[in-house]
Amino acid sequence: MPRRERFRFETRIRFIDTDASGRIHYTAMFRYFESAEIEFMRTLGISYSGGGDYAFPRVHVDCDFMLAIKHDDLVEIEVSLRKLGRSSMRLEFQTYMGDALAAKGAVVIVCMDRRTGRPLTIPEELRSKLSSALSNSEA
Repeated sequence: MPRRERFRFETRIRFIDTDASGRIHYTAMFRYFESAEIEFMRTLGISYSGGGDYAFPRVHVDCDFMLAIKHDDLVEIEVSLRKLGRSSMRLEFQTYMGDALAAKGAVVIVCMDRRTGRPLTIPEELRSKLSSALSNSEA
């Protein structure tokens, strides 16, 4: 299977996402991760919209900051699907300013039955698309 190119999402930090110190508010980084995730999924032909019988809540999130990220900084967020389980997946994010790693984080997402609120096996159509993006190499 040919190696998939790493997905990168470029954006600028908005003023509204900064705090009194002038840096990105720690919670705002997750919105940038989510924006990168949505665009990553779009490249796989996956959309979270449209309702259906299942949803994808986050059950774990983490983020470490290595550099100060400020208003109007240009960042590139690299998204990798690192684990694909029966009912969950782990996405990892690396945020770069130029060549420097500024932040890194991860989210664990569970496929959930909307009616029962319980984990659900990821539907095969989605699993097939996700499998094509699975990254086994270490960043």
